[in-house]
Amino acid sequence: MNKQELIGTVADASGLSKGDASKAVESVFDAISEALKKGDEVRLVGFGTFSVSKRKASTGRNPRTGEPMTIKASSQPKFKAGKGLKDSVN
Repeated sequence: MNKQELIGTVADASGLSKGDASKAVESVFDAISEALKKGDEVRLVGFGTFSVSKRKASTGRNPRTGEPMTIKASSQPKFKAGKGLKDSVN
């Protein structure tokens, strides 16, 4: 399912127009993104938790040349599925 299909599904399930459903879906994505930028965690009970993981700087190797190179520190978004989501899939 891609974003447009998700918007269509939300519109059908909620009775909203596709334009309103698009605004709703975009608003949810924006709210989650903003919370993660601030370093907050987003917990959706029964669905899962979005969080930010800090990765330390490390040394790796260039696969072509074999030379050592520095990989800079970064923040990575993470998602951990909740029990309700896991149960609905299995």
